[in-house]
Amino acid sequence: MTKTFRHRALTALALAASILPIAAQAQDKPAPISESEVRAHIAKLASDEFEGRGPGSAGETKTLDYLAKTWASYGLVSGTNDAAHPWFQPVPLVERKPYAQAVSASMRGKPLKLAEDGVALSGRNPTDRATGEPLFVGFGVGADGKLNADVKGRIVLMLSAEPKFEGAAKLPGLRDRQKLLAQAGAAAVLITAPDGAPWAGLRAQLANGSMRLASDDVSAPIGGVLRSDVSEPLLRAGKVSAADAAKADFAPVTLPVTLDLATSTSVRAFDSHNVIGKIPGSKPGSGAVLLLGHWDHFGICRSEEAEDRICNGAVDNASGMAVLLTVAERLARGAPMERDVYFMGTTAEERGLLGAYYFADHPVVSLKDIVVALNVDTVAIAPAGAPVALVGRGENGLDEIVDRIATDLGRKVDSDKEANAFIRRQDGWALGAKGVKSIMAGGSFSDMALLQAFLTTVYHQPDDELTDKVPLGGAADDANLHVELTRHFADESKYKPATTGD
Repeated sequence: MTKTFRHRALTALALAASILPIAAQAQDKPAPISESEVRAHIAKLASDEFEGRGPGSAGETKTLDYLAKTWASYGLVSGTNDAAHPWFQPVPLVERKPYAQAVSASMRGKPLKLAEDGVALSGRNPTDRATGEPLFVGFGVGADGKLNADVKGRIVLMLSAEPKFEGAAKLPGLRDRQKLLAQAGAAAVLITAPDGAPWAGLRAQLANGSMRLASDDVSAPIGGVLRSDVSEPLLRAGKVSAADAAKADFAPVTLPVTLDLATSTSVRAFDSHNVIGKIPGSKPGSGAVLLLGHWDHFGICRSEEAEDRICNGAVDNASGMAVLLTVAERLARGAPMERDVYFMGTTAEERGLLGAYYFADHPVVSLKDIVVALNVDTVAIAPAGAPVALVGRGENGLDEIVDRIATDLGRKVDSDKEANAFIRRQDGWALGAKGVKSIMAGGSFSDMALLQAFLTTVYHQPDDELTDKVPLGGAADDANLHVELTRHFADESKYKPATTGD
């Protein structure tokens, strides 16, 4: 789809959305959101018609069309606050898709056999090559968060796990560490496969391409992931292990193996979009509440030979967008709220929270005016009645409010902090890094066994489809929870930012 055609199509969608009828007359207490309402939206967004909602695809246009028109039909208005771009905030991206690689290794002048299907590479340019002995840098940073080696011109091998040093403050995440190494001149940055990640799915995901914000397009000439049966022999050759990297006195080790890496990669620059709607508040200037979830998934994610080529993303995250749609409908026809309430579907979350990061750098409303950001992601995991857990518990002083509202709705509260393991893996992280109080509340993160069962089976696979087995009771519960959370935070008398007290 050409850029001109896309612009015209999105403009037409915005105009169409702006003239749709306003929904039913306001009601003080609309009926609770039902499973069937949530299911109807998931069924649409996760259908093959939407082609897996890949950014920059025909599926994106259909998704944005559906979200904007549906919100407008409920009475929402464009939330971009930009007459030149109603409803849709352009997000400039750069996509890279690898289509060929070559890997060879030698040790002391003799060929060393590596399982090439255990290596997944991508280049920054159409063609790239790197040769040399890899430098194992552990986590890439020391306890001070700074690079632990001179990596200029080197092939670097780094652990993908989060860095852990006793007594150290929060350290850079994987993406930031990769970026630090690239900025320092690394010729290639190879990481170990994340623990527990199915290799077939991970490799297919990598083959589907990577994306970066055009404004933050920093990467080494070659990037890659190594399966454990490839990375571990390399480490053994250097008489070093992953456990050594967690020691305070760890020093990077050159591995006595020569690698020769070559890649061929397609590179494409394009605009994707965040879609933003708004319910204007009755007291302008009193602040704003932001509800967000990512609309994107991996699109057509398998080769033509595959029986099922589409990663539909029913749970991740058509379910979250279904919640945002149903919550918007209830709030729009309920009693007026004092603060503005924004609803945003972000792009390219699956590629590194890119839409959320772009919004954080280019907010449509001042970030200091956003009193809370409520992220909704992967909610169709738990059954009805599941306890409410928080991703972000203990981080921003909102726990007591969420717990009280959940209890008032008859739900139990999961007060432990297990769910915080996912705090960097969701869109609220991008806003929290800018000082916005961000939380993700719901039942999906209260049962780690259920969540792990999803993450280790259909997660990011074509099998993430809407079936009768997908539990929607918890999703409906979470939708009703967010109606009440939003009403609380949108009421200036009930909630005041921390500077003035709650």
